[in-house]
Amino acid sequence: MDRVAGGWINGFLGVLIFSGSLPATRVAVANFDPLFLTVARAAIAGMLAFCLLLAFREKRPARADLLSLAVVALGVVIGFPLLTAFALKHVTSAHSTVFIGLLPLATAIFGVLRGGERPKPVFWLFSGLGSALVAGFALMHAEAASSVGDLLMLAAIIACGLGYAEGGRLSRKLGGWQVISWALVLSLPIMLVLSFVAMPPTFPDAGSTSWIGLAYVSLFSMLIGFIFWYRGLALGGIAAVGQLQLLQPFFSLALAAVVLHEKVSVGMFGVTLAVVACVAGAKKFAR
Repeated sequence: MDRVAGGWINGFLGVLIFSGSLPATRVAVANFDPLFLTVARAAIAGMLAFCLLLAFREKRPARADLLSLAVVALGVVIGFPLLTAFALKHVTSAHSTVFIGLLPLATAIFGVLRGGERPKPVFWLFSGLGSALVAGFALMHAEAASSVGDLLMLAAIIACGLGYAEGGRLSRKLGGWQVISWALVLSLPIMLVLSFVAMPPTFPDAGSTSWIGLAYVSLFSMLIGFIFWYRGLALGGIAAVGQLQLLQPFFSLALAAVVLHEKVSVGMFGVTLAVVACVAGAKKFAR
């Protein structure tokens, strides 16, 4: 298997895992405060990452890599989880999932700025078209949504795109699972302290589904998914493999409908399918 094919396979597995993040977060914030959920998931994943690094006796990253790891931590360990957790207090996971269609464009832009990639001009046409479809759908349904929730989701997309691109670039040097592990460990001391500060005195209303949601976002969304995702970006290219994120809304919408019994309109599916159709074109002209 060549590098590009391996990159797309790893990237696709990462997207499958990430597709459960918003539904799981929606379930968790029903009983957990968004701030506590953010720091708790990062602390849990950070402790697991620390054990992995010790078990494999990984060398410490160079001092020159610490700034990049900090950017990864701020983007995907803190920024995206916190902003989406607050957003899901205002909008449903089905509605917020549509915004994930903007991630490929954000990742590609930061891939150019931080990763030095240069996709062909036609690539931006397909990537921009997919993002425009998503943004247009959100604006058309603004009256049924929340402007606060939508703005939080947009901010989350920017933070995540930067974290994805920076992590993909650094994975070429350190390795995929090493990048997310070191980013988690770097933020672990702060996350542990904040977890105890934000922890509610009791958890009387936290049902089993909320705990399952916390477990999913801690283990899969925060750690395992990134192992595949960063490896995929490193092997197949940040801008190219990043377009696989256009598939994520489709999987997430299905989960929201089946697991959470949320209403998923025909328009949501229509926009998602149209956005997915842009993947083939963007992939063809990514390099």
